[in-house]
Formats: sequence, structure tokens, C-alpha cells
Amino acid sequence: MPPSQIADSRVVHGHRRAFIRAGEGPALLLLHGIGNTCQTWAGVIDRLAESHTVIAPDLLGHGASDKPRGDYSIAAYANSMRDLLTVLDIEQATVVGHSLGGGVALQFAYQFPERCQRIALVGSGGLGPELSAGLRAATLPGAELVLAALTSVSGPLRSGLQVLERIGQVGGWKRVGDLAEAGDALLGLKDVEARRAFLRTLRGAVDARGQAVTALDKLYLADAVPLLVVWGSRDPIVPARHAETVRAEVPGARIEVFEGAGHWPHLDEPERFASLLLDFIATTEPASHDLDSWRRLLSRS
Repeated sequence: MPPSQIADSRVVHGHRRAFIRAGEGPALLLLHGIGNTCQTWAGVIDRLAESHTVIAPDLLGHGASDKPRGDYSIAAYANSMRDLLTVLDIEQATVVGHSLGGGVALQFAYQFPERCQRIALVGSGGLGPELSAGLRAATLPGAELVLAALTSVSGPLRSGLQVLERIGQVGGWKRVGDLAEAGDALLGLKDVEARRAFLRTLRGAVDARGQAVTALDKLYLADAVPLLVVWGSRDPIVPARHAETVRAEVPGARIEVFEGAGHWPHLDEPERFASLLLDFIATTEPASHDLDSWRRLLSRS
């Protein structure tokens, strides 16, 4: 980890929450996807930290954070982010969420609009039912046994993924990078507690037919918050057409599709992603929340 990035943790509600902190300035909260950790943001943190306080947590059940038997719903994750920011004495933040983290970011903005200055969604969940077959299959009975069997051969699997990643880098094949990243997430499920937390998280939002938790019915509320949506055009996990759904529902949103990128566009093109995010922040005013405006917005039909 670069010296500019500090690994830290806090105990909140009796459970350890690990995070990376870097930089000074207005707060940026970076939320990773299911099975990933805060390290998914490693390539952009230093650039963002030049002008911002960056907080990149391991969500509960992931990485170095605790993995209790508990509530792994999207709403619970949003609550835990509110509480972590409070413990860190951060009142407001621009919230950036990838995949599962995008769903958490949307829920955070809905539950705590006074704490959310802007939203940036990256290959986000919660914007339509479509989802990769692999994640849908992981919601079925017996999935834990399958995951245990796959992670039991972690040595050969890790070696194979490293070879794949090197091939992808040399050949410029971004979809191979997606496969390697997904495989790395799988390797993170070697411990039984991690597997159970993963499955509780997944089954809280997904079933065999796809994403069951949606933000679409509340997406009109995003009109009150500056919104950036980033997607990879070749995302094999959550289809890029979900970005067009946002364009239709929130005309003021900024939509950017990275041509040829996969589910992790911030890994495929970190410099472009960081520049885009910083430009979005620089060219938008933080949301100003007041109860009267919120009441009027909720009363719209």
C-alpha cells in the first residue's frame, strides 16, 4: 500500500470496519462491489486524494472487516456507511459505488439525503433485473458447497488467474481482466465466514431470475442530487444498457460509457476514470437538502 494511503479500522456496533483513508479536503466515499475489497479502488485513490479526503471501506463481510452472522441487506450497508462517516466526523460526502456498492450508494442517498452531496455509479446494481448467470446461480440451494469446492483448489486457481491476467494485459483483452478480477473475488471466499457473508449479501438482493432489489421506483429522487453514471460497454455482469435506463429516468444525469471496458472500468482505465470523477465534482454543486423540497419531491406522482 502506498505511504499516502493509511489502513485503519473502527469498531462500530461491536464489529470491526476496515478502511483506507487518504488525502485531505471534501470527502469521497468509495464503495466496492460484492466479493471485492477497498483494494479495487487502489489505482485511483492517490489521484483522488490530491484534492479530497478519500474513505474506501471494506464493507461488512468483506476483506479485513468483520464477517458476523447478521444483516447484509442494502439498507443495512447504507446504515453502516452513515455510522462509519459519523464516527470519522464526516458529515457529508460524494458517494461513489461500484456494482453492489452502487446499490448501496443509491440507498444511502435515499435514506440520508442530507449526508449525500453527489452520487457516482459504476456498473451499478439496482437499475434493472438483468445479471450474469453465475451470480444468479449462486443464489440457488447448494451454492455454498460449490463455492467451498472451488476455493479448496485456491493454489492452482490463483496461478491460473495470474497467467490469464498477464495474457490479458499483454493482449489488451479487457474481458480477460474481468475474469481475473471475478476469480480473485472468488479466492477471497476461502473462509466459511466470508462465503456465508457473500451468500447472505447476494441473496438479499438477487434471486434465480436476477436482481430483485430495485432503485428504479425511486430513481426520480436523483433529480435532486448531481449524478454520474459510468459503465463499461462490454460489462459481462451487469449490462451497459442499464445506463440508458438512468438516462431516460434522470435527464440531468451525466452518463459515460467506456468503450471496450468491462465490469471494472475504474480498473481498465484508472486515469480516465479519476479525471472524469474529478471533473464531475468540479463542475457540479453539492446537493442542498431541505425538508420542504424533499417533501414536495416525494409527493410527486
